[in-house]
Amino acid sequence: MIETAASPAAPAPVHSISGEPAAFPFVPRLRVYAERVAVDRGDLRRSRFEDVTLPVLALTFDYGGGRRFRATAPTVEQDDDLYEFDDDASTARARPVPFCDPIRNTSAEANAQRLLENFGAVELSRLEDVVPDLASLADYAIHPDGDVHSVCSFLAHAVPRLRERGFDVLVDESCPFRVVKPAEGWYATARDDSDSPDWFSLELGVDVDGERVDLVPALVALIEAAPVDSTLRALERVPARYRALDLGDGRFLPIDPERLLGILRVLVELYDGVDASSGTLRLHRESAHHLDELDSAVGEERPIRWSAGRDLASRARSVRERPAAEQGEVARGLQATLRPYQLEGLAWLQHLRRHEVGGILADDMGLGKTLQTIAHLAAEHESGRMDLPSLVVVPTSLVGNWERELRRFAPSLRVRVLHGRARPRGPEAFAGADVVVTTYPVLVRDVEELSGSPLHLLILDEAQAIKNPSSRAHQAAATLEARHRLCLTGTPVENNLGELHALFDFLSPGLLGSAEQFRTRFRHPIERDGNEQQLAALRQRVAPFVIRRTKEEVAKDLPPKTELVRPVEIQGAERELYESIRVAAHAEVRGIIRKKGFVGSTVAILDALMKLRQACCHPRLVAMEQARDVDGSAKFELLLSMLDSQLREGRRVLVFSQFARLLALASEELLRRGTRHVMLTGQTRDRQATVDAFQGGKADVFLISLKAGGTGLNLTRADTVIHYEPWWNPAAQSQATDRAYRIGQQNPVFVHNLIVSGSVEERMLRLQEQKRHLADSILGRGGPTARLSEEDIDDLFAPMDDL
Repeated sequence: MIETAASPAAPAPVHSISGEPAAFPFVPRLRVYAERVAVDRGDLRRSRFEDVTLPVLALTFDYGGGRRFRATAPTVEQDDDLYEFDDDASTARARPVPFCDPIRNTSAEANAQRLLENFGAVELSRLEDVVPDLASLADYAIHPDGDVHSVCSFLAHAVPRLRERGFDVLVDESCPFRVVKPAEGWYATARDDSDSPDWFSLELGVDVDGERVDLVPALVALIEAAPVDSTLRALERVPARYRALDLGDGRFLPIDPERLLGILRVLVELYDGVDASSGTLRLHRESAHHLDELDSAVGEERPIRWSAGRDLASRARSVRERPAAEQGEVARGLQATLRPYQLEGLAWLQHLRRHEVGGILADDMGLGKTLQTIAHLAAEHESGRMDLPSLVVVPTSLVGNWERELRRFAPSLRVRVLHGRARPRGPEAFAGADVVVTTYPVLVRDVEELSGSPLHLLILDEAQAIKNPSSRAHQAAATLEARHRLCLTGTPVENNLGELHALFDFLSPGLLGSAEQFRTRFRHPIERDGNEQQLAALRQRVAPFVIRRTKEEVAKDLPPKTELVRPVEIQGAERELYESIRVAAHAEVRGIIRKKGFVGSTVAILDALMKLRQACCHPRLVAMEQARDVDGSAKFELLLSMLDSQLREGRRVLVFSQFARLLALASEELLRRGTRHVMLTGQTRDRQATVDAFQGGKADVFLISLKAGGTGLNLTRADTVIHYEPWWNPAAQSQATDRAYRIGQQNPVFVHNLIVSGSVEERMLRLQEQKRHLADSILGRGGPTARLSEEDIDDLFAPMDDL
């Protein structure tokens, strides 16, 4: 049926495509409706045609006096009769008209059609793959694919302008798209969640016909429909004036693309899922500062009317403002003089406590994380705020160090140690104590008893111990109830970004989303694709809750540190041993990867690489018959030669190795030579006595295993560090170096890294740089890195001569 409207008394003035004023000698009548058409999908295997519903246009020209002509009616002499259309209340019928009816103005009709096409309408007759019904009155399609954004753009933009130019436009009820127009712009409301204080809800919408319409569900649907980057790129590529936001009831809000993309980017920073019970958008409190960005995203033309929520944004902004050092509250009873950067760290810790948020103190090893934390504990106690006990969880090897440091720097604190079989249990564990020090193993074993006591501060030292979220240590720590949580670690990112997520999952659950959301949003784009934009977004999100200072930045009075790589060539039987292990191991690894896939072959890969590394260190570490026939080790001879020369120069040396057996070989040789030395491995019973012997000058060489000596040692008497082999984890290797290079060191420190040229060790150095790059990029320096790939594995197993 062709719809009509009352004709104007005189033709309305319009403009042609060229912009020149023109008055049509008729009223162009345009009907927008939906029609079923057949679309040729070009599929020869089954029916090629598919019935679809398209928004279409019927155009007629009303000359008055009951004379209306369809736009596609012939205007030149043909064999067919010409037709004019007439209608009554319910039907439309065509009847022949005389040729060259003088009332028709073909030039004006063509001008009106060009104007319509200029707004994006496409003649159905030009669409080869669309076959309309024979009885169809449609002349145009708004968009051949029925794209919602293009259709709604036509309705929102073209229809009003066509009406301005004299068109009588009727949008039929059969049209599946109803475009709405906001009455008063945007409104927003943000409210705290009374049941979950770390969360708030957000409502963002427009007023339509006197009704508030919350747009958050429609916006979240866009976020959840596909990976965020894909959604944003897809919306950017749509060739339409507006983007159509589905309001869910057949109505669509046309919105400027830049405005929609800006709002979506803000919501992505805020978004952490929808509360299934209430249907509201759940947002983490620490992301509330992004609420300010909604105003600029919506635009100043019609600013957002906030009914609530400004205070949330203000509080979130204040969290992100780093306090000045003089804001630190130093307890009168603190028996230490804090350096300027330590005062800054103390002020930051108290800033987090005021805002009731957790954080990571991630200073370099040796800059005094323990002292800054004790200063914070002392300030909390002296102010009276510590009306509940505080718990410090540490590696077993650091229990004695923490107890001594607490008693030394904060003697006013009542300190209790929970360690050993005779430790107090239940309520007695915290009774009468201000600060309780325990270990990760004890935390796991006693978690049910410990979780029954609320805490003022919960502090995890060497917090990388909970970097695996499925570990018992992580799960136990997460169950403890504390007002404030703090992580101390010089290595918040050792191997991958999942470790950073695990720390924040303990400190502030939800800040970085769920583990799956974090992988999709940050980890995979950064580690796999080197996505700089997502790296910057992650850095911005965690920046207020991480403080990290390097020695180069803050400890200006430290002597210089020199890093040296000492390559050594292996020849003859030793080289043949390495190559035979390499060839066999590479073939074995490739077979396992083909069978189990790359991820499923991790253990086999590491085992094969371990054999290669042992061959580089010393043949006596290799458990195979061929190794017994190899006399000597080029690298071991280099170590002994270096120790001789270093000791002649009066230096004191730390030697680190992952292999306790290698250290035992070195100890045997040093004993034979009469060199004073001590050794620390996992089998050492009195760790402190060994440290005291070296620091007291009773030994000149300290042999230390990775497992036993990576943390908790202060060995400033040493001025030379030798890493016998490179380690997979560059952060752990740096920690080992920092046993000597820390506050209190008076002498220049030389760090020697021994590697076998062309071997897996030299190739490992390159991977070390990649991992170090990853940690630095998140903490504010550098860019993203790549993850270990099958190509990396092939490179590690490549022949020596290929490097």
